Amino acid sequence: MHDTSPPPDTPLTARSWFDMGGAEAGPVLPEEHDFALWEKRVDALVILCQGKGLFTVDGLRRALEDMGPEAFETMSYYERWVASLRRNLIESGAVTPTEIAAKIDEIRARGLSYGEVTGRD
Repeated sequence: MHDTSPPPDTPLTARSWFDMGGAEAGPVLPEEHDFALWEKRVDALVILCQGKGLFTVDGLRRALEDMGPEAFETMSYYERWVASLRRNLIESGAVTPTEIAAKIDEIRARGLSYGEVTGRD
């Protein structure tokens, strides 16, 4: 297990970087939007993997929090979920980094767009 507890000299009242409760963050814009297909697939993969016992919601959150603040500044919500999913699947032994890299290469070889993959313009 990965220990994410603060160093022993950290005051109990100190916030972790991801604890934003009550902090000024600007307005929340409750805009409705459609999810991209890849975002729906990421969500489905997380649910399926949790259902198979490969990791828990706590494992997903731990990996998200371990990413650090730069990930939250540079990655989208589902990009962070992909990274957390990858880490949890590797930690559970379900896949290896080599297997993931091979699958990514296979997918990239198909083309960057639907048109390239199907031969349509």
